[in-house]
Amino acid sequence: MNKSSRFLILALLLCVSPQPWGKVQDVDISELVPGRKQQQSTLIITRVIDRYHYKKTPLDDAMSTKIMDRYLEMLDPNKSFFQQKDIDRFSVYKSSLDDALRKAKLEPAFEIFRVYRKRVEDRVVYALRLVDSDFDFTVREDYLFNREDVPWAANRSEVDEIWRKRVKNDFLSLRMSGKQDKDIRETLHKRYEGLSRRVRQLDSDDVFQTFINAYTLSLEPHTSYMSPSVSENFDISMRLSLEGIGAVLRTKNEYTQVQKTVNGGPAKLSGQLRSGDRIVGIAQGEKGPMLDVVGWRLQDVVELIRGPKGTLVRLQILPKGAGADGPRKVVALVRNKIKLEDQAAKQFVIEGLDGMESTRIGVIEIPGFYRDFRAQMRGDKDFRSTTRDVRKLLNELLDSGVDGIIVDLRQNGGGSLSEATELTGLFIQSGPVVQVKNAFGEIEIEEDSDPDLAYAGPLAVLVDRNSASASEIFAGAIQDYRRGIIIGEPTFGKGTVQTLVDLDRFVRSDDVHLGRLRLTMAQFFRVNGGSTQFRGVEPDIVFPTALGAADHGERSLDNALPWASVSAVPVSFQGVSAVQGVSTVAQLWDPHKHRIANDPGFQLLMAEEETLEKIKEKDRVTLLESERKKEWEERENRLREQKNRFRISQGLTPLPDKDAAADADDEDDEDDEDENSLTSRIELNEAARILADYIRSSRPRAAMVH
Repeated sequence: MNKSSRFLILALLLCVSPQPWGKVQDVDISELVPGRKQQQSTLIITRVIDRYHYKKTPLDDAMSTKIMDRYLEMLDPNKSFFQQKDIDRFSVYKSSLDDALRKAKLEPAFEIFRVYRKRVEDRVVYALRLVDSDFDFTVREDYLFNREDVPWAANRSEVDEIWRKRVKNDFLSLRMSGKQDKDIRETLHKRYEGLSRRVRQLDSDDVFQTFINAYTLSLEPHTSYMSPSVSENFDISMRLSLEGIGAVLRTKNEYTQVQKTVNGGPAKLSGQLRSGDRIVGIAQGEKGPMLDVVGWRLQDVVELIRGPKGTLVRLQILPKGAGADGPRKVVALVRNKIKLEDQAAKQFVIEGLDGMESTRIGVIEIPGFYRDFRAQMRGDKDFRSTTRDVRKLLNELLDSGVDGIIVDLRQNGGGSLSEATELTGLFIQSGPVVQVKNAFGEIEIEEDSDPDLAYAGPLAVLVDRNSASASEIFAGAIQDYRRGIIIGEPTFGKGTVQTLVDLDRFVRSDDVHLGRLRLTMAQFFRVNGGSTQFRGVEPDIVFPTALGAADHGERSLDNALPWASVSAVPVSFQGVSAVQGVSTVAQLWDPHKHRIANDPGFQLLMAEEETLEKIKEKDRVTLLESERKKEWEERENRLREQKNRFRISQGLTPLPDKDAAADADDEDDEDDEDENSLTSRIELNEAARILADYIRSSRPRAAMVH
């Protein structure tokens, strides 16, 4: 499935609001027509993009074709509703949407949507009939669940066959998860009726937002339009600050998927919710009914998860790596305020690991590049910031006598550019940190002008595929200065800068609300001249878990800006502990590879990664129940065996087989939390060993600065 059109990514750092995000009434199809506000918005958006967007892409016939294809994909990503005759009917607009946008003539987009709504209603009626029929799961046939690259259905009979297999697959998946047939029929009735209801509740603002985003996403993946209602809810989420469950969600393949959890939030603190997990059910309180949310719009899922501080929400989770018919688990979370101190940088010491001898490695975890701008504007001399906090933590670690420092940027999605620059300045004497090129080709260099060094000793930076934006600026600068060893996975590749444009500022009336445009207006470049965009930062030592990173981040997004380069800015390595190029890294590779070859932790991570890769490669599943069950059990047994090797190596109780697990109670919950904690330390412990190898091989030992 196309990843960049999976709509809006929302951080559930939300509190209660008396107004839900979802609509509560059906919209009459005759009301789905463009209005004057949408025409005004269109004219403003096209002009702003033409003038200020970083990527200068003409709005012409070629772009019109892209917009049409993306609009159809956003409405019907799996080609399950439209027929070829519909596509033929729409083809009259294929080369004219550019003219329609320039003239704010939006009727073609609304006509296409009205047809889409009728097709959805028709399919739901058919699906509900199928749910009540009997299925034969002894017939050998497959269901193609990823139809992105296949032709549109030629006629109604082909669409019927697609939906017969889809409903049969949904039924079998729920049966495999342990549900009884009666309950399955009830669940699927609610699922398909919910699909129809949600489409009927989409109004003209929703249609317009989808169409305009078909245009913006055809430019690149970070420019998007927010309608007035979505803008209002964005403001609510900002005003309410950090209350909620603390998880960033996205829609993917009809599932609501956890993209990441936020440090200090209930989801992260529970240790039970991971990136890649899918939310398939939501219940309120201890006894509320579990609502099936497969196929729901992201906004509607958010509406169910958000709630007052101190209240309980139960999430039914399909774990990362499990198939659609895999075992589900229920995670209970108490909504809470995410405290600043829980998000702030933290330090601790790693010592006593095999192979480290007496070397002590200090670790500074940085979950985000934060800065309390309000406190700073008030004149508060003690305002919180990443750089200020890290300086204190460095002093604490140096006082404790560490031999080297790891800066852990895993899962760090970025934040303040000024903080990335100032943080780099703690580890270099002074100099350029990042270059910023705007839409007019002008380049501004962000520099550290403070010659003061907080730390000049051995340094490593640990990154992963979710280290993005400001994290990549810091890691890239450390690498360009040869100041430290970069370890982990290739980073996200988010090297562009966005700004929010309030469209209301372009109209005279105070009563008109047009929404906002999130606009890409600049790109980051490293001091070596290469961009952090698309490629990200390539570690000096790449962990084998990077197997799936090649199809992650910017590299997985349609129309992402490509890697580019500008002139390099000279930098100096004098006066600090520098990594002496390729020869230094080469000395560290052999002991690293030898260790992880037999490490139960890395074997577990690789087994999970390989399982995920195999699942991603599949685009169809068998509808033969016996074969489906066999495949599922083989996959579960392989992962259980690998997990048990790791658990035994860490002194934890092995996981029971399926039959024993069915009779087990919750006695092992604490054991599972210990496993989650230990799993998160696998890569960090290896990074500590690598840095210890470097320290022992460096003679004389680099001086510390305190």
